[in-house]
Amino acid sequence: MADPSRLILGLRFQKPLHRTGQYSPQKRKTSMATYDDLENKTIVVTGAGSGIGRSLALRFAQAKAKVAVNDISEEDAFGTVQIIKKSGGTAIAIPGDVSVSSQVHQMFQAVHKKYGPTNVLINNAGLVSPMLHFFEATEDWWRRIIDVNLTGHFLCCQAAAKAMARNGGGSIINMSSGGATQAHRSFTAYDASKGGIEAFTRALALDLGPYSIRVNALMPGSIDTSGMNSEDRMHRGENIPLVRVGESHDLTGPALFLASDESSYMTGDVLKVDGGMLAQQRSATVDIMPPAGFPKLENI
Repeated sequence: MADPSRLILGLRFQKPLHRTGQYSPQKRKTSMATYDDLENKTIVVTGAGSGIGRSLALRFAQAKAKVAVNDISEEDAFGTVQIIKKSGGTAIAIPGDVSVSSQVHQMFQAVHKKYGPTNVLINNAGLVSPMLHFFEATEDWWRRIIDVNLTGHFLCCQAAAKAMARNGGGSIINMSSGGATQAHRSFTAYDASKGGIEAFTRALALDLGPYSIRVNALMPGSIDTSGMNSEDRMHRGENIPLVRVGESHDLTGPALFLASDESSYMTGDVLKVDGGMLAQQRSATVDIMPPAGFPKLENI
């Protein structure tokens, strides 16, 4: 009798899926769409010193845009700029904390002075950690995550949108998460901030639409931004419909689409890039704080 674990919708697999290598990112097509309308446009990407933000900055530079690279780490921001310049792209570093209004003002002043008004803003900067159970949470922890993840979006949008309006329009792309609609354990502040980002995106789309400014959001799924080992990648990916965790560059195509004229009639929307994770009834293996790790009642 056939092993039922190898029968899926009547298809017989000789080996379990996770051993076949068929979902390896190295085996995907590498051809990339071109967006000529983004050439020489001014793109601001926050939190672009590493991970998803760095991949976004590099990809927009490949599209011949002028990229302003923000990160709270000056070293990381300049590191991304160096990579872009070595590849023949155009970029400047605008390090700063997106939750501090004076620093945001200086960032966009530098962009305007160097490249002119911002055409596309990608609000990627955000905090995930430290991860704390609600009983361990502090007010400072809550405020810091909300300030960076949600207030940072507000400050950057306000700094960019007025110039966009005077310049005839633009595109704003906010960064949501599955936590906006489906909760993580021990992520109360993070999930609250992401739910706020989606509500903010919809409301801002209404306010800015008459000025030809589109506002949308990307919703990444389980993305490997730190270099998981193969065992963790397999464990995290096995319950995702596409049978793999995402890579930072998986966000770049959708971001270019939302930034370009190809999406000119889209605003107030959230585009999921999650390998189908939220489309399924069974939860993906993403929670890293099981109830066994919660505070003991005697310690509360």
